[in-house]
This record gives sequence, structure tokens and C-alpha cells, in this order.
Amino acid sequence: MASAFAHALVAVAVGKTYPRTYTSLKFWLLGMLCTIIPDADVVMFRFGVPYEHLFGHRGFSHSLVFALLLGIMVTAVFYKSTSLTSRKGLFYILFFTLCTASHILLDALTNGGLGVAVFAPLDNTRYFLPWRPIQVSPIGVGNFFSEWGWRVIKSEMVWVGLPSAVYILFTSLFKSKAVQDKSLKA
Repeated sequence: MASAFAHALVAVAVGKTYPRTYTSLKFWLLGMLCTIIPDADVVMFRFGVPYEHLFGHRGFSHSLVFALLLGIMVTAVFYKSTSLTSRKGLFYILFFTLCTASHILLDALTNGGLGVAVFAPLDNTRYFLPWRPIQVSPIGVGNFFSEWGWRVIKSEMVWVGLPSAVYILFTSLFKSKAVQDKSLKA
């Protein structure tokens, strides 16, 4: 798995695409939470659920179906006054779904584990992408503060941090240009 830091950074990058009228502290925190929640499945190890099981690590909680269900649930629970089928409701569902689905992408780019059950529950096959440059993160906070954790941070700075920073920069420049063009037309 990629670290919680890398996952959360992707939520910030994806959220920068949204207009300010949609964003708030709640929006940002929920987006980051959605990127991290799939790894809550590590608790299943304590119940004897094997890694490769549908509900094992990188199983159902790392699927596109789960991403969509979580996107809908987060929007329904935290944006109660917004209709799920309204434009704003659908934009929130899309954001939280994309944040959750980004977890799948990052984990499929790591160099460890058994792959990701992208299509669960329809198919429990675990997949990786052909190119896997991200150093897999250790499970557990204690293990993260080690030489292994430092290798993960360095890897993620290159493969997640730089692309996210470039995306955020270009998104900001594009938005500012759009605002300038709009004010010139007025």
C-alpha cells in the first residue's frame, strides 16, 4: 500500500479541480478520509481473514464498487441538505468516489503485496499495473518510522508528490486564467 500521506495528497490534487463554492474544511477532510479508508481492511488480519479473501487486505474495500458506494454514503451523510441527484450532489459523489478510487491506483503502482481487487465483488482477482515504481508502505504506524518508511517517503515524493504538485499548479493557473478571461469579458 502507499502511505496515508500519499493518499491524502491525491485528495488535495483532485479537489483543486473543484470550484471554491464546493470546497470547505469538511470537503477536504472527507476527501482525505476517503483516500485512506480502504486500508481499514487491515483489521481483518486480527480476525484471521487471509489477505487473498474478498474481505482481506486490498480486497473489496479496494474496489470500484466500494469507491462508488463510499462516495454516495459520504455525500448522503455529510451533505444531507444536498439532493444526491442534483448537480452539486453528483459532483460531491464524484469527488468522494474519485478520492476513494485513487487509493486503488496508488496501491496498484506499489512494488509489494498481492495486488488489488479492482472489480470485487464481481471478480476477486488481484491486479497490479505493469509499472510499479512506488515503494510499498509497511503496515502499522510503528513500522513506518524506520528505514523502510523513509524509503517509502522518498519514493512517494517522486511518484506522487511531484505529479500532484504539477497538477495543482496547472489547475491553479488554469483557474486563474479563466477568472481573468471572465473579468475581461465583463
